[in-house]
Amino acid sequence: MIPEAREVHLSKKDRKVLEECCRSPTTLQRDLKRARIVLLAADGRSTRSIAKEVGVQPRIVSLWRHRYADQGLEGLQDKPRPGKQPIYTKATDKRILKLLDQPPPDGFARWTGPLLAEALGDVDVQYVCRFLRSHKIDLAARKSWCESNDPDFTAKAADVVGLYVAPPARAIVLCVDEKPSIQALERAQGYLKLPNGRALTGQSHDYKRHGTTTLFAALEVATGKIIATHSKRRRRVEFLDFMDGVTAAFPNRKLHVILDNLNTHKKNEHWLKAHPNVQLKRWRIYCCMACNTSTMPNSRF
Repeated sequence: MIPEAREVHLSKKDRKVLEECCRSPTTLQRDLKRARIVLLAADGRSTRSIAKEVGVQPRIVSLWRHRYADQGLEGLQDKPRPGKQPIYTKATDKRILKLLDQPPPDGFARWTGPLLAEALGDVDVQYVCRFLRSHKIDLAARKSWCESNDPDFTAKAADVVGLYVAPPARAIVLCVDEKPSIQALERAQGYLKLPNGRALTGQSHDYKRHGTTTLFAALEVATGKIIATHSKRRRRVEFLDFMDGVTAAFPNRKLHVILDNLNTHKKNEHWLKAHPNVQLKRWRIYCCMACNTSTMPNSRF
């Protein structure tokens, strides 16, 4: 027996939403049918005529007429279903995290997914692995860091960051670094001659070794301009020779040079006296260096 038909009164806003739902090519069929039922009911159509036009049972039409009349557009959505109760809960997640804070079993250097599941006893190893991935916990990774013991570190950091954020108006801010032990390889052949007379350019897998080289580079922060040179060694004398070339590239300009704490960057007071327009900012950070592969600041405090 079909329940008595409920009258449906549509507001302009609800009618616009339902009509857009009917016109959209991405609307699901179930949502499309519900929208058509409500629109036809609002036009005064009977339950049986709507069921025949939409292609559903009359009881389905009666259901959505009542749902809209009682709850509006929200009544056209599916109600949440209880479903199966999850086997593992947040309490299980807390047990896994608590176990990770403890040392691994004797004979093992670190925890693994199977070890965690075995120690928990009632948790499947697949769930343990999914939990670790969802929380981005990599048990095999090794992370390290160092904390500065310099009492003036905060002031030095503020000075360097200030140079990046608000560089002096009439000064040049440079990042200077070096990359040693670069293999100097010479390819044995740079092209391949084809039988038809054409030449195919490329690189052969054969090469000749010429030892290693060190790349010195200075990055001008404001423009991205790079000054670079190669040297066979990475001593203080090579570093100061490179700095002579850098100062020559910016004559009569005040230079703020940001460096790391490499030993060759220290104890250069005699060179600084000869170049009073240069200030060296030594700090354990590599900020967008020309020699580094990363383009973002990589803090190594």
